Amino acid sequence: MAQAIQMHLNQALMRIPRRAESADRSTLAATYVAAGSLSAMINSADHQILFGRRGTGKTHALLHLHELVERTGDIPIYLDLRTIGSTGGLYANTALSPAQRGTQLLVDTLEAVHDRLFAFAAESSSTDQNALLRGLDALVSAATEVEVVGETEQEQTFGGSVEREYSAELSVAPKGGARAGARHRSTAAASNRRKRTGVEQHRVLFGPLSRAVQAVADGIRPARLWLLLDEWSSVPADLQPFLADLLRRSVLPVHGITVKIAAIEHRARFSATLDDDYLGIEVGSDAASAVSLDDALVFDQSPEEAQAFFRQLFGNHVRPVLGAMLRTEEPADFVDATFHGAAFPELVRAAEGVPRDAINIAALAAQHAHGEKITQAHVRRAARDWYLRDKQSVLSRDEDADRVLGLLVDEVVGRRRSRTFLLPTRDRTAAIGTLCDARLLHILRRGVVDPRRPGRLYDGYAIDYGCYVSLLTGGAAAKNLPADVFTFDKAVVDLQRLSQNS
Repeated sequence: MAQAIQMHLNQALMRIPRRAESADRSTLAATYVAAGSLSAMINSADHQILFGRRGTGKTHALLHLHELVERTGDIPIYLDLRTIGSTGGLYANTALSPAQRGTQLLVDTLEAVHDRLFAFAAESSSTDQNALLRGLDALVSAATEVEVVGETEQEQTFGGSVEREYSAELSVAPKGGARAGARHRSTAAASNRRKRTGVEQHRVLFGPLSRAVQAVADGIRPARLWLLLDEWSSVPADLQPFLADLLRRSVLPVHGITVKIAAIEHRARFSATLDDDYLGIEVGSDAASAVSLDDALVFDQSPEEAQAFFRQLFGNHVRPVLGAMLRTEEPADFVDATFHGAAFPELVRAAEGVPRDAINIAALAAQHAHGEKITQAHVRRAARDWYLRDKQSVLSRDEDADRVLGLLVDEVVGRRRSRTFLLPTRDRTAAIGTLCDARLLHILRRGVVDPRRPGRLYDGYAIDYGCYVSLLTGGAAAKNLPADVFTFDKAVVDLQRLSQNS
């Protein structure tokens, strides 16, 4: 019986949804766990950008906020930018100028907002429907204006047709005499036609558009409109400033609207420099603040806080699953009933503060454990498998990132027998950003000051746990893994020197 219950507990881990959008809204609300003060920060009415790598919970946070906002009577609109228009087609077509593709992206985004608000207006009786519909009509007019760009030809056709009619009549009167008559008629016709050739293009005029958006916001008062834009980084990088500029000029200044954007920090481009101005959003100025889930979920200074967060996360996620699986009473503490000894702290270390990685590693560990409790060895094996299945594939697509990670592993792991290191903040290359996005490197601390070099700032990094375990299990035994992998050493790595030496 005990083994059967343990099997159900392990199966519950395997059934946790990996992505927030695959779960229904009520489940998302019940399973959400806020890290620190994150929930209070994103619930503010300020415009914000929510940064975080894949799997840190950006989508879950926005959908949870959607649920909370709806309960208060406000109107949330959640848009997944991966589904707007034709990102893989028109937006990626380099034969068209960025301005053309960017304008079409703006139109598609506004169309999606219009459709959601129109559906709300049709179903709701709590707002002034006439005012909202008038605002939506103005929004459509401002967003769908079309101009024809091309050549114009003037074509004139002169054609003439002459029609003659002749008739003769001869009559003789009884008293004598004769009468004759003739009739002639002619007609002529000419045509003049103007021929215009070219391509129809959308254009967006920010003045009318801003007034239309304000009319929409006024039409739903006293409710507030929350525009939640997810997957910003899925938009082609050269088009992101165009969409950001639309928001800055037409949405951000409008009273009664709050905008939240979820993006991957090093794959997001919110502005572009012009000659005497800028295109897009200045983070910290136009958008009131930026919230980093990467920073909120760094637990190197408090392993206890990390364990408490993930303990609640797993408890919330498996509760609805276990309710349908177990006929007996659920265990009082799921984590204690499922993990043996130091296995759960090891899982927290392996997750590196990324909830999706924690869920996937736990599911793999549950597969290895079968009907037994999950042990530390199961977690380490699962972390290695997850690294090889999910994360290492990035290296096959990016030779520069592969080379940099190899240099770091040789220096930090091979020579220094550690996995944490410092890099000068200004030396953050594209390859380092790629490795961080792929969760092969993890930022532990920003703005570190080294007393030996007080004039320079450093960022503290850790090589991914799964990569480290994979290296150790390929050579030395896994028992050589440090007891506390959050230990922060201050070894400064000079990537430029390493590259030259290699």
